[in-house]
Amino acid sequence: MKKKDFVAEDLLSKIYQNKYKAGGKLPTERSLATHYKVSRYTIREALKKLIKIGTVKSIQGSGIFVKDDYSKSPLIYNSLTENKFKEIRSELIYLKRIIPDNVLKEIFDISDNEEVWEFKRVRMVDYRKIQIEVSNLPCSYFEDLSEEDIKNSVHSYVFEKGYKISHFITTYSSVILGKADAAILNCKKGISAMKIVNRGILESSKVFEYSEMIVLDYSVSYISPFNEKNLQHRRGN
Repeated sequence: MKKKDFVAEDLLSKIYQNKYKAGGKLPTERSLATHYKVSRYTIREALKKLIKIGTVKSIQGSGIFVKDDYSKSPLIYNSLTENKFKEIRSELIYLKRIIPDNVLKEIFDISDNEEVWEFKRVRMVDYRKIQIEVSNLPCSYFEDLSEEDIKNSVHSYVFEKGYKISHFITTYSSVILGKADAAILNCKKGISAMKIVNRGILESSKVFEYSEMIVLDYSVSYISPFNEKNLQHRRGN
């Protein structure tokens, strides 16, 4: 683990341990550099990461402060979503209407004669290709979905159409990149990557999106309350 990543992770831990409380100020860069025995540049990079993911904020002339609402989400860090939309570019491979197979019919709970959108895109950060995504959305919900919507943020488009997103069901699994995906991502085949399968659900309880993504260098951190009942169940009690 890089030094800046360790410092960011350790500061996150201390924030969630309430050593650095909501609304409170973090130690100075100089103090943190001395404590962790690293350069001030390393500290600066670690703090940038915490600012990006919304845990702390920088106040000009005053320092770095823990945000009051940092603990409202169980998601602490996601290497995909730490970047703002303007920092991410999308290269569209295709957008088309298709007749769904039985799997997609079941997912979206639609009839035989209803079509769904399917698109494939590559996501880039700092001009590096990091993600291949294939997604489906029901055409009946999004008749005017365009290439421009996909190049930007699909979820922003969903909000603009007046829908309220409730939650996502997400599954992670490790995969080995095949020749075709490696060629798209400009990397060697056979390296490991993360496969993320995502099902987006509206407040109306309808599934609005089903996507499968292959992502390079992916990492995610959650805070999980201890579940004593689950422990007892696993122990067979």
